[in-house]
Amino acid sequence: HSEWKPVIGLEVHAQINSKTKIFSSALNKFMAPPNSLVSQFDASMPGTLPVLNKECVRAAVMTAFALNCNFNLRSTFDRKHYFYADMPHGYQITQHWTPIAFDGHFTFPSSNGMESKSLKIERLQLEQDSGKSLHDEIDNVSLIDLNRAGVGLMEIVTAPELHSATDACAFIHELHLMLCTLGTCEGKMSEGQFRVDVNVSLHKPGEVFGTRAEVKNIAGIKHLQQVVDYEIERQADLLTRGLPVDQETRAFDVANGTTYSMRDK
Repeated sequence: HSEWKPVIGLEVHAQINSKTKIFSSALNKFMAPPNSLVSQFDASMPGTLPVLNKECVRAAVMTAFALNCNFNLRSTFDRKHYFYADMPHGYQITQHWTPIAFDGHFTFPSSNGMESKSLKIERLQLEQDSGKSLHDEIDNVSLIDLNRAGVGLMEIVTAPELHSATDACAFIHELHLMLCTLGTCEGKMSEGQFRVDVNVSLHKPGEVFGTRAEVKNIAGIKHLQQVVDYEIERQADLLTRGLPVDQETRAFDVANGTTYSMRDK
């Protein structure tokens, strides 16, 4: 499929290493008993209001400096409304219009280790994490644990400037190392503290970018390599046969090393 050129963009969700959540005094702790770390605000009780955690802001500023970003001297929070089964508010508090930082760049060693590459960072924004849904297919019920709901996240969005799975993995490896060194994120992928969404599209050189598919919540560099390689093959096969690539959100099936459709975008 050498006639097709891949374009890859990444969105990293890094849990902020702070004692409490981003808008409440509930503790941020892994493996606590289910629903034991839920304040009245996290449960969306009427009359409760968010109070911004300055430790989360400080972590975002430190990280943005390390990513060579510019800062919005006045940044704002927005409500992102769509149905969240594991967010009692029914919306996520995030930074859509004026994020805390933007227009940065991050240098990382390329996959061959012989040269350095620089990737543009479009934005770094603060937002809430969602709770966790556990689906019991035997009893046909879903269980909700709200301990993670409202934990602070930094979302780091790259420009679509990568062209191979190996370079995407090299960037993520270096970013992960940098966040752990700064201490702004502990980076434990097995605990969901560092998750990657990847956008992949293909086009012929000199032509406009193709339709992109997004794969959500990749936890691990090895999985990222598998996802990007699989998506490039899948999309190249469709385009070579004259079929369209759907703009959609997909998920990764770890057992089979494949991606599958979750919802339209």
